[in-house]
Amino acid sequence: MSRGLRCLFAAAALLLAPACSLISGSLQFSSRPAWELPPPPPVEGPVVGDGTLHRSVLPNGLEIMILEDDRLPRVSLGLDLRRGAGSVDPSRAGLAAIATEVMQRGAGDRDGLALAQVVEDAGASLSVSAGWDTTGISLSGLSEDRALLLEILSDVALRPRFDEEEFRKAVAEHQAGLVGAQDDPATLIRWHTLRALFEGHRYGLPRGGTMETIAGLSVADARGYWTDRFVPRNTIFWAVGDVDSERLVAEVEGLYGDLPDVSTIENTPPTPERTPLARRVIVVDKPELGQARIVLAHEGISRTEPKRIPIALMNDALGGSGFSSRLMKRVRSDEGLTYGIGSGYSLRGVPGPFSVSTFTRVAKVREVIDLLLEEMEGIRGERPMTEEELAKFISYNVGRFGLSLETSGSVLSSLVNLQIYGLPSDSLDTYRGRLRAVTLEDVREAAADHLHPDRAAIVVLGPSEMLIPQLEGLGQVEVWQP
Repeated sequence: MSRGLRCLFAAAALLLAPACSLISGSLQFSSRPAWELPPPPPVEGPVVGDGTLHRSVLPNGLEIMILEDDRLPRVSLGLDLRRGAGSVDPSRAGLAAIATEVMQRGAGDRDGLALAQVVEDAGASLSVSAGWDTTGISLSGLSEDRALLLEILSDVALRPRFDEEEFRKAVAEHQAGLVGAQDDPATLIRWHTLRALFEGHRYGLPRGGTMETIAGLSVADARGYWTDRFVPRNTIFWAVGDVDSERLVAEVEGLYGDLPDVSTIENTPPTPERTPLARRVIVVDKPELGQARIVLAHEGISRTEPKRIPIALMNDALGGSGFSSRLMKRVRSDEGLTYGIGSGYSLRGVPGPFSVSTFTRVAKVREVIDLLLEEMEGIRGERPMTEEELAKFISYNVGRFGLSLETSGSVLSSLVNLQIYGLPSDSLDTYRGRLRAVTLEDVREAAADHLHPDRAAIVVLGPSEMLIPQLEGLGQVEVWQP
């Protein structure tokens, strides 16, 4: 064969290759273009490659987790504490939000402006925040600025300034935000639902507190929030990116190794096993609303619930998966009574709420509530999950799980989360297998044990004069002011 013909055949092979598939070791032509072919199956090996994850514990109890990834010249690092807003007394609700905000406004030798400037000049980012169960400091920037990032982190953690003026500014800004939030129906009904379920417990108030609780705080309270919780045995140092683990561990030990190993404050107290004990019907009176907000709620599950996966799959079928859920199909697609509806469990160290939430025209509130109760009863009784639904939502969650771990940062964040809650370190690697092992009996049991339409709190935000007659027969109606 001439050289020209060989080149021609080679070029033709290259042009045809995208429309071919490799089957049984031979190249077979497909009758469909490549873009119509199904994607290859996802690779399901270990989430973390060999030798890339470092774990250690300093003598004082501070834990270290480092995930090396040198594909980009960047690094993220921080400290996570196993205490958050849930560990604050209800009378000081909002303290976590205020304390973490003020910590970003000055540390070490830098006041708020200087701290912001050094972070900006490095093209980095700094965040201090608190969830219900954790409080954390995080920084991100170029790996060549690792030493600077570590310096800023140690200043914020070890030498936060808590200037009185910055504290007052943070309180004023936070209160302004609370005033604005009171005009948002979705926020208002969420706050009142928490009260209906957990009044007297920290979960019974918004994570950011109220005007009254914020007004009673002092700068000493804010400082105490951090110092009471920042103890080595309560802390995880983490880093991900273009770093050398051995070198970084030595630097971390130099910064935090001399901290005394002392006890920390108590964590979030337990929530009631059943709440409410009997159905409550609550109208939050907002006469000006033309659309009413509706929430059905009762106790949920904790982050460490052993049957969390079957419960989550059951909730996907009920209302947790958007347009694929029963609630969305029934209330929106079939009946046209809402534009949006969903259900879910708020996973925390101790059980938070389960809720179904939606909105509709005021005149249609009772119709929607009846549909919600009917669907909750149906999935736990006469219309349980089907094999088709179970297979669909297992597949959906397997795919979503892979997408959630596309970056090294998301992988390490998930690993730190497991460590925070004391869950097995191999939970990411075993997750898909545990998903696929769920049976119909498991999800039907989850619905029977963890859905309680008969005693759920029914909370409606809207004009009480038009709502109270509609709610007749559901229970004694309580009217609350917003």
